[in-house]
Amino acid sequence: MFGWIAENLGTIGISILLVILVVDIIIKMINDKKQGKSSCGGNCAHCNMCAACRQKAEQTGNKETGT
Repeated sequence: MFGWIAENLGTIGISILLVILVVDIIIKMINDKKQGKSSCGGNCAHCNMCAACRQKAEQTGNKETGT
């Protein structure tokens, strides 16, 4: 068992780092969502959520979003 771990230590280490990175990204996205931050690029012509942005902009009075 220890021989296998020693032979694959590099792969195990990189895998652990990648998992930590993905978890960190997901946590940041959740925190940004809770704070009301958006990842909107402002190009409503190519956005599937254009109607939702427009409704939110109309409710908050924001003229920049949803045009």
